[in-house]
Order: sequence, then C-alpha cells, then structure tokens
Amino acid sequence: MVDLPDGRSIAYAETGAGPDLVAIHGTLMTLEDMWLGPVPALARHFRVVAVDRPGHGRSTRARGTDASPWRQAELIHTAVRSLGLHRPVIVGHSYGGAVALAYGLLYPDDVAGIVALAPVCFPELRLEQVLFGPRAAPVSGPVLSRALGASADPTLLPMLWNAMFLPQTMPKAFAEAFPFGFAGRSGQIVAEAEDALSLWAALSRSAAAYATCRVPVRILAGDADIVVNPMIHGALAARVIPGARYERLPGIGHMLHHFRVNAVTEAARAVLPRS
Repeated sequence: MVDLPDGRSIAYAETGAGPDLVAIHGTLMTLEDMWLGPVPALARHFRVVAVDRPGHGRSTRARGTDASPWRQAELIHTAVRSLGLHRPVIVGHSYGGAVALAYGLLYPDDVAGIVALAPVCFPELRLEQVLFGPRAAPVSGPVLSRALGASADPTLLPMLWNAMFLPQTMPKAFAEAFPFGFAGRSGQIVAEAEDALSLWAALSRSAAAYATCRVPVRILAGDADIVVNPMIHGALAARVIPGARYERLPGIGHMLHHFRVNAVTEAARAVLPRS
C-alpha cells in the first residue's frame, strides 16, 4: 500500500524483474484482473506493478473529486514516484486505457511508452452511465448502492462480468480466482458510477490533447469487442495520436488481455527505448 495525501492510498502487487511497467485495470475490476491475465507473461520481461485504481479494490479516494481518468493518472503517478519506478511502460485496459493515455499526456518525460488495451477514448453515452449513474449522487447514491447490492446486483453484475468476455467465455482460472464479491461491493459500485459520469468531460479533454502526445503509443483492440467499439475508440485514437500504432485482433472481444497475452507483451516491449 502506498499512502497518499489526504487519506488516499494506492494498493499494488509486484512481480518480475527488468524495466518497470505499471498495469492498470478497467471497469468492474481490481488489480487481480491484470494479475490473472497478462502479468505472468509480462513479468518475464519487466518488473510489473499492478495497481488498484483509486476507489477500486483496496485503494481509496476522495468522493466526487478523484473519478476522472486524468485525476486517477495523477494519483497513480504519485504512487509510482513513491515506489521509485523509473520511466515505466504504462499498460491500461478499458477505462484503465483512458487512464494510461492521460498519464502519458500529463507526464511524457516520466514514461517509456503507453499500451492501451481496448481503451475508451472519446465521449459517448455508455451503458455503465445508465446502470450505475444514479449511485454517484452525493447523499442518496451510497444508500441506493447498498440497497441494490442486496437485491439487483447479485443478478446484474455476474451478467456484466460474463458479457465483458464475449464472444469468448470467462476462463475457468479467472472464474475461480477473481474476487467478484470484493469488486462488486456497494462502495466500489459508487466509484464505478462516479467514473462513468466523469467520462464526458474527461474524454473531451483527452480528445483535444491526443494530437500533442509525444510518447510511443500502442493500441490493441479486438474486432469483436461489444463493450468498447474499437473503430470509434482505439482505431480513431491511433489516427490522431502522432506515431501511434493500432493492432486489430480478429475475433477477440473486450477482455483481449486474457486471450492474446503475447500480443500485449510484444506491444509493451515495442515501446521501450532502443539502446
């Protein structure tokens, strides 16, 4: 655990040796998602630090102020500096991909490169805004989330977790090891709601800044992704970001980092500076 100012904290797990790499999970997930996916392969080439995003897993944050990808990039950067990581590769999935891109835009001299996996890159109406948005209300939101956590969520959340893997099926090892109950607790769903509602303004800022990016960027997306449209997000962002490279993964859905681990590892190695 890295303690941050004003009672915030970033939880992390570390493995491997080599150049530094930070792995950032997406929506409805915790660091265990990356840990059960590409981290073992990445750890053969990198010192990998997988983090819980602020307000997710065991990390804490301030309500109402720490939701946007830009703010989460700032908090993770503070933790990265505290851990003594040197110009890490930043790998982010889905919402974590938006955080990774914001990190590269904010701190170009502090990163080796960015690998964005199925990233959400541009503002749009999203299902999670509709499903979870009311839980972001300052007073009634947590009460509503606790009520739904005891009624609707035990049915809703498993449907969403399984749908995220389509057209593939959730790997057995993931189904057995991922902490679904912890990731689906009412407090984290409030954070998911705040995250979702932050996207309009945050991704408008990102879209305006992509053309100024000056770090190596690799974007990977499955062409069968039903969660984040790869053509509207990843492919278009790669056309706007200078020098970015986009890799289309045929037949692969949103959770590509569980099924194309070698592609993730190769992309991470590709953004390292050449000596």
